[in-house]
Amino acid sequence: MTAPADPLSPVRAELLRAARVSADTVRDGAQADVEETLRSARATAEAVLARARALGSADGAVAAARERVRAAQDAWTAELAARAEVYAALRAAVLAGVRRKFVEDASLRSCCGEAARRVLGAQARVTAASEGGVTAEVPGRRLDLSADALADRALNRLGVLAETLWEPA
Repeated sequence: MTAPADPLSPVRAELLRAARVSADTVRDGAQADVEETLRSARATAEAVLARARALGSADGAVAAARERVRAAQDAWTAELAARAEVYAALRAAVLAGVRRKFVEDASLRSCCGEAARRVLGAQARVTAASEGGVTAEVPGRRLDLSADALADRALNRLGVLAETLWEPA
């Protein structure tokens, strides 16, 4: 006996496709930003290092070591800030795409409601979410199939693959 077809499979597939397209677009733009930020940070670090070398002698060596550490920390801080910015832009794009899909296809909300009842049971109280999707509750259990929750789950599924956003192409 084969398992019944998952009625949310086309929704998931479309959401995943849309998320990948959005992610690719955001990643490409972010990659250029990250590379420029890294180039700038490296140039700053090199300038700081050159200045520290000019200080000379033992005091200069100590100061140079401090400057190298600070420059590395500054570069790392800049890279982390760029990564956070890229991820935030990706999340915003994915969230907008999921919300847009709920606006474009009204049947998605009813599909989510049916899925919630399959998970929680027929007695589940299903409520429409303001930005698309639904939430459902039974005593002691709650299921969030809102657009926001679905977008966050899609991004969470990226896991360590999110690291590829800042790797060189």
